[in-house]
Amino acid sequence: MHCELCEAARITPWFYEDEVCWIAECEICAVPMVVWREHDAAPSDEVKAVLHERRAAVVVEHFEFEHYVDDHMRNIPDHYHAHARPRGGFFGHGLKRRSP
Repeated sequence: MHCELCEAARITPWFYEDEVCWIAECEICAVPMVVWREHDAAPSDEVKAVLHERRAAVVVEHFEFEHYVDDHMRNIPDHYHAHARPRGGFFGHGLKRRSP
């Protein structure tokens, strides 16, 4: 079985990684996306809380928008991942980033 999220190819900018997850810009919608390193679509509530906390920290550190959690896994439904969508929007093209 081939899974793009398990492969974790560095196609877009990465913001964070550890033994639990990695967070990168989504190739399709250009918003931060957290990916659980386990190939499973249903993490526990405790694991989800950690993933969402780390994703939220990336948004605060690198971007200037309020976000909501979108964990509807459209294109890869069998590997948990969640997007940080801008409030009032869906895509992130042109979102203002904080200066390094």
